[in-house]
Amino acid sequence: MKKILLLTLFLIQTSGFAQVYWMTMTQALAAQKKEPKKILIDFYADWCAPCKEMDKFTFNHPEIAKIINENFYAVKFESDGNETVSFAGHTFINPDYKGKRSKSGLHQFSKYMNINMIPTMVFLDEKTDPITSLSGALKAKEVEPYFSMIASNEYKTIKTRKEWEGYQKKFKSKIKE
Repeated sequence: MKKILLLTLFLIQTSGFAQVYWMTMTQALAAQKKEPKKILIDFYADWCAPCKEMDKFTFNHPEIAKIINENFYAVKFESDGNETVSFAGHTFINPDYKGKRSKSGLHQFSKYMNINMIPTMVFLDEKTDPITSLSGALKAKEVEPYFSMIASNEYKTIKTRKEWEGYQKKFKSKIKE
């Protein structure tokens, strides 16, 4: 009886909540060598309120988490953190890192990826070439068409603003608000 009660409580707590399987850049690059997949990098900072909002409401939305987990290696990268990253033949560090208790300078990898604000998401293809980036605190319904377009490779056929607008008109959201 106790096991059934615990299982019921667990199911109630997890229903309607989804979790993205986040990894480090190093882990994503290693996984990509074994099974090529696109990479989604979430550039964030611990002190960033919009970043926390996106974690809670955008990335943990069941539809968005599903798209991410099925189609991307998802990377959380602290834009002013202290992680060492080897990417594209370079090693990136943060020589201006001051610890968790105070704001540090922007990480070299963040600069390399042209991160000018956070939150910013960067999408890389299966060969780690850049696809696009999205900046700002975006809601699940706002990112869904982008995530779906990139996951399905439709971004390769959209070359003009008119084609993008056509894609958006035809897009059927799975998110009910």
